[in-house]
Amino acid sequence: MEMCFSGRRALVTGAGKGIGRATALALARCGAEVTAVTRTRADLDSLVLECPSIRPVCVDLADWDATDAALRDDVIGPIDLLVNNAACATLQPFLEVTPEEFDKAFNVNVKAVLHVSQLVARGMKTRGRGGAIVNLSSQASQRALQDHTVYCATKGALDMLTRVMALELGEHQIRVNSVNPTVVMTEMGRLGWRDPDKARTMTSRIPLGRFAEVEDVVNSVLFLLSDKSSMTSGVTLPVDGGFLAC
Repeated sequence: MEMCFSGRRALVTGAGKGIGRATALALARCGAEVTAVTRTRADLDSLVLECPSIRPVCVDLADWDATDAALRDDVIGPIDLLVNNAACATLQPFLEVTPEEFDKAFNVNVKAVLHVSQLVARGMKTRGRGGAIVNLSSQASQRALQDHTVYCATKGALDMLTRVMALELGEHQIRVNSVNPTVVMTEMGRLGWRDPDKARTMTSRIPLGRFAEVEDVVNSVLFLLSDKSSMTSGVTLPVDGGFLAC
């Protein structure tokens, strides 16, 4: 039986593809009023065709001013549940990392999460009814991965941002947690792990011996958004088949 989010308003970033899209659709199935955010109009158009109740917002979250204009309370209305899923990953060896890729990754993976969360949490605080925020992090926040220098650094920063948000927003009954998956074979996952030999180097270190499915991650996100986790805040929840336990 699926969880019920009837009467709740949810915002999902990076909702055009992969985990974000699946999360937006799952929340809509569970009764939430969903606002889906991504920078690619074609992805939003296909998402709305699949689920007409979803409200699309097309904005590049790396653009601070555009995000302010698009996601203000008086534009999108009150939000009870936030999923910060938008992210980017460019693989570069440590000695080849460029300032452009560094700035791009931190702007999307960390700065945009802070900004969107500020916009949403201010409204939650004003209304006084609390809320729940889930940040999509990664096992890469806690383990070094070859050619993932900047991505690992952004996810490490995101985990600490999650903890500080939980600390400071808790008094307003706003819970903040992160979900930290292993490799999920979305478009982004295939970018780094489509080579079978490289994939085996990772699956051999996962006790369950496989990568995660999108549904595994979505189910964890829904749990952390739901009242079933009402005393859970500030955690980084691995969805990694035991990888971080070893």
